[in-house]
Amino acid sequence: MILIDTVEGLVKSTEAARAGGRRVGLVPTMGSLHAGHLSLVGRARRDNDTVVVTVFVNPLQFGPDEDLAAYPRDPQGDVARAGEAGADLVFLPGDDEMYPRPPVTSVRVAGLSEPLEGRSRPGHLEGVATVVAKLFAMAGACRAYFGEKDYQQLCVVRRLAADLSFPVEVVGCPTVRDGDGLALSSRNARLSPAERAAAPVVHRALVAGRREVLAGQRDPAVVAQVMARVVSAEPSAHLDYAVAADPDDLRTPSRLAGEVRLLAAAWIGDVRLIDNLAVLPPAAGHRPQGHSHLERQPCDGA
Repeated sequence: MILIDTVEGLVKSTEAARAGGRRVGLVPTMGSLHAGHLSLVGRARRDNDTVVVTVFVNPLQFGPDEDLAAYPRDPQGDVARAGEAGADLVFLPGDDEMYPRPPVTSVRVAGLSEPLEGRSRPGHLEGVATVVAKLFAMAGACRAYFGEKDYQQLCVVRRLAADLSFPVEVVGCPTVRDGDGLALSSRNARLSPAERAAAPVVHRALVAGRREVLAGQRDPAVVAQVMARVVSAEPSAHLDYAVAADPDDLRTPSRLAGEVRLLAAAWIGDVRLIDNLAVLPPAAGHRPQGHSHLERQPCDGA
């Protein structure tokens, strides 16, 4: 496993891999790697000949009052875990390497960046899109792997890759969860024991919303209210949003039909957690007996 800390080194390494007939898989991360990240590395390993993991805590995607300084960092551990999971190269640049001058250019995916996370964290998704565009330009033709846990981010990345004609296939991978349903996240490490015990309420809210849709509810406002009630019943939790949205454009339809993406965000103490679930409403006139195929999948395929 090779450690790279310069843009030039990443460009040369990926170009050499392709020149040798090897397919490149790219796993962009902000480090503090956990089992969710490592599942992406494993998928990239299965699909490709050369696997590149990037570790960079991107300052552009943090607002002035957000937790950039508190964001967990473990570069040595990340390099070791990435290598054990199957990475061939780890790109670990400093801020000055990624942004030699204060950037005056940014990437914004209009429409997909404004709702949900865009309302709660202004500028966040522009920061994500900008750094991802830079990484795609550096890595060149590849497959890039992103977790569905950050579903809105995945939608943004897919659209920017298509709109800007990057030679990149964006691959979404299932959310990985703990046994109680909590989606794995680097921010989970900041939860106190009591907060960690409360945190699965976000997933429980989504499951309650999914159950409502499968029972035949077609009003997205009602589904959102069901999810909100679950979160409000947990004293340690403060709801940011809970919505039933179109999985492609993230807009709330007037009536649920076809696949639906349930998305929620909540504060547990001073830690903000996000999660989502897919659900396919039953056909008109049909009420499922027991669980649907989507609901049977344990922990979203984790």
